[in-house]
Amino acid sequence: MHATPPHRLVLLRHGETEWSRDGRHTGSTDLPLTDEGRARAAEAAGRLEELGVRPVLTLTSDLQRARDTASLAGLDATVDHDLREWDYGGYEGRSTAQIREDLGTDWDVFRDGVVPGATPGETVEEVAARASRVLARVRPHLLEGDVVLVGHGHTSRILATVWLRTAPRLAAQLTLDASRLAVLGHHREDPCILSWNC
Repeated sequence: MHATPPHRLVLLRHGETEWSRDGRHTGSTDLPLTDEGRARAAEAAGRLEELGVRPVLTLTSDLQRARDTASLAGLDATVDHDLREWDYGGYEGRSTAQIREDLGTDWDVFRDGVVPGATPGETVEEVAARASRVLARVRPHLLEGDVVLVGHGHTSRILATVWLRTAPRLAAQLTLDASRLAVLGHHREDPCILSWNC
């Protein structure tokens, strides 16, 4: 029987970029933070302090917006490529409204997926598989202390569903705003959300 990790897994979404501000799907496009994004990322340091988070491990996506957010939040982070945002394929850089107008449907990324473009795109299950690999790597560290993962909106939401041992499409019912935190943990043996979008 595996021991229940006693510490918290904290998700920090990167700060605002021009595309996140404008509602455009931003996967592998390596955009910088806006001035507002930099300011809010720095404020995350105070929220982590209020929560008493002193991580024994911090991992970040390799993309600039996540790495800069980690640094501005005062975190010493190691890159983990599995924390990258969903590969949106042909929908990269496009908003949900634009995609719906082109398709003439009420398209939703979690339900309907993406199409290939300059990159092949990913299914929600493929993103969940990456999240599973991240969780397998961090679980031993959760026996020693809190872990912080600095990443992206959709990937972080899907990672939370993997933590909860539920269907990854449940992530459609979660939201995580730029530079906000989600705290995952356990209630007895059951994985749970301790706080969300704080």
